[in-house]
Amino acid sequence: MKISYNWLKWYIPEAPKAEKLADIVTYHLAEVESMEKKGDDTIFDINILPNRAHDLLSHQGVAREIASLLDIKYIDPTPKYKIPESKSTKLIKTIESPKCRRYMGRVIRNIKIGPSPDWVKNHLESIGQRSINNIVDATNIVMYDCGQPAHVFDLSKVKNLKLTVRNAKKGEKITLLGGVEKTLDETMMVISDDLGNALDIAGIKGGNYAELTKDTKDIILECANFNPVSVRKTAQALNIFTDARKRFENDLSPERAAYGMQELSALIFEMCPEAIFEDVVDVYPEKQKVRKLSFSVDRISSILGLKVSEKEIEEILKRYLLKYELKKGVFEIIVPPMRLDLAIEEDMAEEIGRILGYDKVKGNIPKINFKPKVNETYAKISWARNKLLADGYSEVMTYTFRDKGEVEVMQSASDKKFLRTNLTDGLKESIKLNQLNAPFLGIEKVKVFEIGTAFKKGGEEMHVAFGDKKNVTEVSLNDFCKDMPKDFSLEPRSSNLEAKFKMWSLFPFIARDIAVFVSENVKSAEVSKIIKENMGDMVIKGPELFDEFKKDGKISYAFRLVFQSYERTLTDTEVNEIMNKITDKIKAKGWQVR
Repeated sequence: MKISYNWLKWYIPEAPKAEKLADIVTYHLAEVESMEKKGDDTIFDINILPNRAHDLLSHQGVAREIASLLDIKYIDPTPKYKIPESKSTKLIKTIESPKCRRYMGRVIRNIKIGPSPDWVKNHLESIGQRSINNIVDATNIVMYDCGQPAHVFDLSKVKNLKLTVRNAKKGEKITLLGGVEKTLDETMMVISDDLGNALDIAGIKGGNYAELTKDTKDIILECANFNPVSVRKTAQALNIFTDARKRFENDLSPERAAYGMQELSALIFEMCPEAIFEDVVDVYPEKQKVRKLSFSVDRISSILGLKVSEKEIEEILKRYLLKYELKKGVFEIIVPPMRLDLAIEEDMAEEIGRILGYDKVKGNIPKINFKPKVNETYAKISWARNKLLADGYSEVMTYTFRDKGEVEVMQSASDKKFLRTNLTDGLKESIKLNQLNAPFLGIEKVKVFEIGTAFKKGGEEMHVAFGDKKNVTEVSLNDFCKDMPKDFSLEPRSSNLEAKFKMWSLFPFIARDIAVFVSENVKSAEVSKIIKENMGDMVIKGPELFDEFKKDGKISYAFRLVFQSYERTLTDTEVNEIMNKITDKIKAKGWQVR
């Protein structure tokens, strides 16, 4: 939701600067996803979580929360609302659908449709809303200010001063504001007049039948409360997304409707001082019950894993203006009607922890008083892996999907739509690829293994496959582990090992060999030294002595060098220049290069 910093300061004039406030809100309340400077204002885009959408999708809700968090003054606007003396009314409201929990209506006569005051326009435009006219803008200001959606009907178009909240008829049609027609069914709620004309899809969007025009003189205000599940299902079915829908589908307290009606009436009176207000008609079949919530200090401390004192909890409750009683370490609070998220002890623990700061909760490793049973399959895999590693094999992991097999995967996104029936095929491909990198790896013979699942129509089985380019053997894991000791146990893994890793280059390497004939009294280290002094920094591996032999009183040393760059692909020309330089230096020593 977009929240205006200047709008917030109406209610919390002591609020810190915008940048600091954004950090506080993110840390204690909800993530501030972005900040945008608009003139002398700052607009926060706050990601209000679903569990607080019922009270925080409004400037007043966010301001009240910030005031409690920072323990600063919150200015309640209610006493400032000026509402004229009302007249008796003939408006009749009937609720036929149980999905309407409260419906409030008020007739206002002698209003004048016109442009809104600048402050109203500025407030709406700051959060990305356009100004329409003073009456419609008033309903929008109220929704973004206190969180209560409202709607207005042209009284002259409502027959017999009667409004009914009912379920729609199957196939009933309504043309919405903007001209889009929707077909309804009997699961959807509408507001209709005495002749059955649908004026509004309840809680979602108004129709154009009783739309305001520049000639409208008398209006009906609507502030209501609807079942959140019904609103969401209807909006989803009709593919309608509105800010009113967002608030109702996240559930609102029915008590908020009265507050919205009060604020909306005061705002319209401010903009239309000659207006005549009639009494509010309030149909409230089942009033919201007063809820109490009990929790102990010890339980809160246990849930948070942090020692919290009675005094700390009392300070938090006072800052949030929560009425409470404390008896023998147990608090009992009266839950405010708007706080639908507070229902159980864990909710209060979350609230207290959020305000204190979760950074104060220290991480402790839980004490485990039992020795878990060793997973037999995992133990066999571990034993097989250790044995093969000790025998000089390296572990690889190949693709599970193949281009042929017995078990086909439905809706595969690639040409490899079968699960492998063996590990051998993948292992042979791995050996072939790794053989190309043998010089880079510094090995003469590629020996690899894989432990994985083979899939057949009869089921799946863990296999072990190992070998080199000459031969690959594959057996089941159980057969491979026939010689595993019965008392084999898994060694505990250390949690504080330091990872040693050097990123490899993404560019290809070039391997070159050089053989040198020298006198028998010359050691290989002397030749290696000359090579190192002249090979430069493009050699990432070597010189590595891989062969030597004696002949006619001389000895031959053969070295391998691996060239590679982290920045680009090397060329043969570059490598040849280095090899020529090394050759020249060797010849200068009187040695022979084969």
